[in-house]
Amino acid sequence: SHPLLCPPGIKCGGVLSAPSGNFSSPNFPGLYPYETECTWLIVVAEGSSVLLSFSHFELEYHDTCAYDYLQVYNGAARDQGNLLGTFCGHSPPPPFSSAWHVMAVVFRSDRHVAKHGFAAAYRKGSREGCWSLSIRPSILFLCPHHPCLLADACGGQLTGLSGEISSPRYPESYPNDAECRWSIGGASGGGPLTLVFADFQMEGGQGCGFDYVALFDGPTVTAPRLGRYCGSTRPPRTVSSTPHLLIIFKSDFNIGGRGFKAHFYSAGECQEVFTTIKGNFSSPQYPSFYPNNLKCQWSIQLPPGYRVKIFFLDMELEGRSSLTGGCDYDHLSAFDGGTENGSLLGQWCGRENLAPVTSRSNRLLLVLHTDRNTAKRGFSISYVGVVPMNISCTRTDFHIQIPMQSLAQLERNRIYLGTPSCAAQVVGRNFKIHTRFDTCGTESQRRNNTSVIVSTLYINFSVADQEDIHQYEVQCEPKRKEASVTLIAGPDPSRLSQAESLVDAQQREGEAMDAHEIKSQDTSDIVFISICILAGLLMVIAVVGLVLL
Repeated sequence: SHPLLCPPGIKCGGVLSAPSGNFSSPNFPGLYPYETECTWLIVVAEGSSVLLSFSHFELEYHDTCAYDYLQVYNGAARDQGNLLGTFCGHSPPPPFSSAWHVMAVVFRSDRHVAKHGFAAAYRKGSREGCWSLSIRPSILFLCPHHPCLLADACGGQLTGLSGEISSPRYPESYPNDAECRWSIGGASGGGPLTLVFADFQMEGGQGCGFDYVALFDGPTVTAPRLGRYCGSTRPPRTVSSTPHLLIIFKSDFNIGGRGFKAHFYSAGECQEVFTTIKGNFSSPQYPSFYPNNLKCQWSIQLPPGYRVKIFFLDMELEGRSSLTGGCDYDHLSAFDGGTENGSLLGQWCGRENLAPVTSRSNRLLLVLHTDRNTAKRGFSISYVGVVPMNISCTRTDFHIQIPMQSLAQLERNRIYLGTPSCAAQVVGRNFKIHTRFDTCGTESQRRNNTSVIVSTLYINFSVADQEDIHQYEVQCEPKRKEASVTLIAGPDPSRLSQAESLVDAQQREGEAMDAHEIKSQDTSDIVFISICILAGLLMVIAVVGLVLL
């Protein structure tokens, strides 16, 4: 039995492992006691589901159920990702079917106002014909008219961020004379819905007049029809124009098939495309627990020439597998090039302090996978488009080159070193800045016992009254003629702990600097060598003169 927070002499909760049974609040049908917490863990045979219904329900009412409440969890773990709903007041919860063979029910009362409580019944059921779906708190999955108590149940109202549906008995042949309706959407703040069929095999026929799946761009059949499908060809990926999608499956009196399996997800916080130079995004419901059974994608697509640099401001996902040590459960992956076929830049889970990651192209894709158990806080990420640039220096000059395609929307005077008077020039297909160390706000500093020349490169993306200026520190070590560049203000300086070096592969992959031009410009070395030779000759003459005297 679970630890219980009940007054002395009151017993409630426990593990219910029979194929069917009943349970109720303490003292039912009398008033339940104050300051009571009870947990019932219902466990049936693996491969089955738990079917739960309520015959009586009366708890203290509050608009957010902050006082007395009953909670139903999809599984054994009491985390927010598994929470199917929180209930109070006089309206009984709907019937439930769990996604697997375990369900938890929690009852809690405070120190004021007692009611008669609840009575509930459960039984072992088949998962065939119902759907497995984990959803956000207070959003329910249920079968209208109690169909989850039937072997071939299907359909329902689905309002989660994402989920999966399938025809009755899938992957076995679906029954004849079946009709199922799934109404998807309706969650507050929801966006357009995307439906993807993973498998599809039904009776065919011209016009799909026998068995078919029909899709409607709204909550009812009066909405525009998006398609009607049958046969063995998978329907195309479908995107609604509203936050609602109606799916109808119908079979006639003979000839069946394997049926279908499909998953859906909502746009918005789970599926986003970013094209701005900088931005922020986070996992669904952050900083609250993310839902289970998600596959979310964030695609960052910047102009050609840019690189994408992401900063992990916060991350807490389900931890690594104790068996493999890998991120086998919930994980976040980053792919270069904008698709999951691109190079894997990293895969993370658990709670870690991660270093920034930079793409090798102008596109980066982040994919979040969550399983059916254990949800955490999620993540918050900031990104910035890194301007590809080549920085070089001599003993007296800075040379900066930026491909114009990277900053095609900017005038040259929005790119300057130190002060606006040192603006870039347009040379061929590049913005170029060539300046001496004694101009453009440069200063000499001593770092790590080495003399360096430092200045700030400004790139002004501001629009109207929205200031947006990226700042890069450019540095030269004259003795070695080595230059580097570091982002010092970009995505959100207040949220970044320190500047991050951006040079490395960035410069190697950028457009090559015109070596001939650099050599022709670098006359300072010739002058320096000439002075050294002249000084040497004068010293020889002086020594000879002293000897002769």
